[in-house]
Amino acid sequence: MLVHDEYYVLKKSDIRFLNEKGRVGSEMILMRMMKWIMIATVLTFVLNLGNSAIASNGNNDEESINEKFGMPIIVYGAALSPAQKEEVRKLLGVKDTSKVKEITVSGEDLVTYIKGDRNANMYSSAKITRKESGEGLVINQVTPENITEVTDEMYANALLTAGIQDAVVDVASPVKVSGHSALVGIYKAYDEGNGAELNKEHTEVANEELSLATNLAKKEGLDPDKVTELLTEIKKEIASQKPVTKEEIEQIINEKLNTLEIQLSPQDRQLLIDLFEKMRSLNINFDNVQSQLETISKDIKQRIEEAVGDKGFLQAISDFFKNLVDSIKAIFS
Repeated sequence: MLVHDEYYVLKKSDIRFLNEKGRVGSEMILMRMMKWIMIATVLTFVLNLGNSAIASNGNNDEESINEKFGMPIIVYGAALSPAQKEEVRKLLGVKDTSKVKEITVSGEDLVTYIKGDRNANMYSSAKITRKESGEGLVINQVTPENITEVTDEMYANALLTAGIQDAVVDVASPVKVSGHSALVGIYKAYDEGNGAELNKEHTEVANEELSLATNLAKKEGLDPDKVTELLTEIKKEIASQKPVTKEEIEQIINEKLNTLEIQLSPQDRQLLIDLFEKMRSLNINFDNVQSQLETISKDIKQRIEEAVGDKGFLQAISDFFKNLVDSIKAIFS
């Protein structure tokens, strides 16, 4: 009987051991399952992105020429070597040079359009395809890794100030550049394709706007999207209120700075006021680009919201799977 009792106790211990071992093993299996589920989810997401990119870029045929506006214009920076020029040509999707008009932008054009340095090296290049009225201004940075300071929306804002709208603009550079000089190439291309010269005072103030935007993003430590949001909201308010004095311009700027909770130094605040006062004195009218300003504003706000949301994205995934594992463990406990 004693032997039987000892045997019985031993077996109960073994059962407890096996149960415990089985529970731990189940947890390990569940954790491994969750790991593979996460890996599969990420891979599926990446593959879907890749398929989307292929679908969007799969058609390499050049679009037909709009006879109303003429052929798309490709403008190359004068500092490009022959090999770099050919690289840019490919980046901008030029397969048949007979279907585009090719020009070169140089330091002399810097002087003409923005009173720049004629000895500057020009690498930024662009393709300009004019569109029907109301189609809006679309900026595509083909080599965003090489345009280090200027965002799509910064380009769009400056071009609207210069009087350019309803066009698709592709920007590319084979080397890292700030991106400022691309504006000059766009101005020249637009002039040659439009048959009517742009207002040089407007192109100069547009360049000042771009320079101020990139400087604020660097010096004030602001996100470039927040700078663009500020400039766009100011323009929208100017179009709405139609200020006639510098004081009214200053009031609009102060209100937008407060609304967007942006802190600027007194010096930079004054530069912003002087810039928009110059636009007012030049009678730059933002009324006819209200819809395009709205598009910029909506895109910027969406990206800012997504950026804020992305900060907690990985944590949310982690919490989800942790809760899932806890729930499954509770079922087996």
